[in-house]
Amino acid sequence: MTKSNHDADVAFIQALAELLRENDLTELQVKREYGEDDSLNVRVSRHTAQQVVTQVAAPAPAAALAPATSAPAAVTAEPAADPANDPGAVTSPMVGTVYMQAEPGAPSFIKVGQQVSEGDTLLIVEAMKTMNHIPAPRAGTVKRILVDDGAAVEFGAPLVILE
Repeated sequence: MTKSNHDADVAFIQALAELLRENDLTELQVKREYGEDDSLNVRVSRHTAQQVVTQVAAPAPAAALAPATSAPAAVTAEPAADPANDPGAVTSPMVGTVYMQAEPGAPSFIKVGQQVSEGDTLLIVEAMKTMNHIPAPRAGTVKRILVDDGAAVEFGAPLVILE
């Protein structure tokens, strides 16, 4: 890689970081193709205060040994209710907009209580004008749908809970 390519890549990464900050995003991933065997894959992310608070609020093992009061009970109950921690959570692989059906007026791909097979389309996440079908990672029953049609989602956000 030449110095000019390196300088251009650094400027590109700095521009991505600025875009991340200006649009209040938490993560951005881009792949740049230069040629057949030459590419640049960049992922820029940042932690928000909310994420740090969520991590701090998680109960420590020592908290289970503390005397029972109303405050610790609330702290331990909240992380269990977090859908992202559910083992059946299907998360967004990208930042984008969720669509529950293939086109306006069409029936939704899924509904609560519906049986799905591995590979069935659960919903669509539009990113950069590309419609990305999100497949079921395994067969199961749709327990909860955590997003609304047309909602914005971030990378790693829980979309659906499968049982």
